[in-house]
Amino acid sequence: MTSYILKRLGAMLVTLWLIVTLTFFLMHSVPGSPFNEERTTNEAIQKNLEAYFHLDEPLYVQYGIYMKSLVTFDFGPSIKRSSDSVNAMLERGFPISFELGFITLVTAIVSGLFLGIIAALRHNGFVDYLAMTIAVLGISIPNFVLATLLIQQLAVTYEIFPAATWQSPMHMVLPTLALATGPMAIIARLTRASMLEVLTQDYIRTAKAKGLSPVKIVFKHALRNAMLPVVTVLGTLAASILTGTFVIEKIFAIPGMGRYFVESISNRDYPVIMGTTVFYSAILIIMLFLVDIAYGLLDPRIKLHKKEGR
Repeated sequence: MTSYILKRLGAMLVTLWLIVTLTFFLMHSVPGSPFNEERTTNEAIQKNLEAYFHLDEPLYVQYGIYMKSLVTFDFGPSIKRSSDSVNAMLERGFPISFELGFITLVTAIVSGLFLGIIAALRHNGFVDYLAMTIAVLGISIPNFVLATLLIQQLAVTYEIFPAATWQSPMHMVLPTLALATGPMAIIARLTRASMLEVLTQDYIRTAKAKGLSPVKIVFKHALRNAMLPVVTVLGTLAASILTGTFVIEKIFAIPGMGRYFVESISNRDYPVIMGTTVFYSAILIIMLFLVDIAYGLLDPRIKLHKKEGR
């Protein structure tokens, strides 16, 4: 296990370095400058700003300077927000984005498992068709479209929930629904397919012959093996949820990292773009690693390291 963890940590660092490098050079390859507005008023101001942020240096020098600051976890100052730093933005915005992402992920897992289980237990029945119809709709409708519909119907027309900001549990309902519907649908379909396969296994029939209650059979014996495909895609789902928060936060005016990230792209604010990309990439890589560990713990037959003597 120790050898496996060390190898994975090494692979994670290499992956993160590749992401940082590709993002850095791709970002600087786009024509234009963050100081296009300053150019129209005073060219000297623009040159001073470029010198301050090392943008007048060769690209490889800028890359070296950034990698050096990255080692010390210093993402640098924002170009457009002169009195702010990327680290301060992360400290303010990430807790809110994390809260939204965590609530969304829990909602998607719980509701997806519930729909998938009842669909499998009521196979080819009305409940099965209803659950899968909901799942298909959840996969088909993009979260930003769903967010607009939710605001129009539940916030504007019927005034059930507030439409913007992040101040109370009521403010969390609409953005959570908009983000969780797609992942919930994927989990529901995977759970249903896996449960249908597991419920036909010999050990399930043996459990029924022993007189175990249906609840015990489902949650103690069937669900654990049925969870394996779900755990496999959790890393990808977490990635889609975290990146999806950028758009949803902008739509619902949530003061998370999404606001800074969207603004940084339009403003070509290099440090903010790099800082948020590196930060979220590190989180996603760690989550994928945790998914691998959880996969091995759920199924003891899966070994994360070589057996002794081989």
